[in-house]
Amino acid sequence: MAECLDAIRSLDDLRAFVHRTLCNHENLLTDQFGITATRLKKDGQICGLQFCLNGPRSIRLGAIWAADHNTVYFYDARGLRFLKLRLPQRLVACVA
Repeated sequence: MAECLDAIRSLDDLRAFVHRTLCNHENLLTDQFGITATRLKKDGQICGLQFCLNGPRSIRLGAIWAADHNTVYFYDARGLRFLKLRLPQRLVACVA
């Protein structure tokens, strides 16, 4: 897992990592289900991203990247957090 985290150097890398992690958690094929990303703003500034993966049978998985803490929170289909990871390298939120 640490090797995967070290490879995250851009928001595209983060998006791919989140997609793989969510799919692996629910045993979904990554090429079968896409992921969307929405900018989160606070006081007009981008403060993170919300990722959403819509799976089969109305399953919805999510993740939040909090830019200020450089942490990703992963949520399962019931909305319960199953993983929290701090990224070793800070990403620039305004590029999203």
